[in-house]
Amino acid sequence: MKKKKEEEPFDHSKIRLPKEGELFGLVLSELGGARMLVYCSDGKERICRVPGRLRTFLWVKEGDVVLVKPWDIQSDERGDIIARYKPLEVAYLKEKGYLKDLPV
Repeated sequence: MKKKKEEEPFDHSKIRLPKEGELFGLVLSELGGARMLVYCSDGKERICRVPGRLRTFLWVKEGDVVLVKPWDIQSDERGDIIARYKPLEVAYLKEKGYLKDLPV
């Protein structure tokens, strides 16, 4: 018989919060080629990509809450997805008021 994985207690201290120049975002649709249309917490829609170094580790789908780093050039239109939040992390962020600007 297989043992069930023991549930680890949720540790909110490990949640990656935005640093300077980073935003929360909600993935609206997948565009192909590791690119997504993301609605960001500053009210703008950006075409964001998953950088090559994260592409194998970071699987993003429609409806996910992500952390976005806008590009230096075309910062209102483009950006990189640098982290994805799990459902428990999203619930914690909602509870603390970080996601009030997103339609989550």
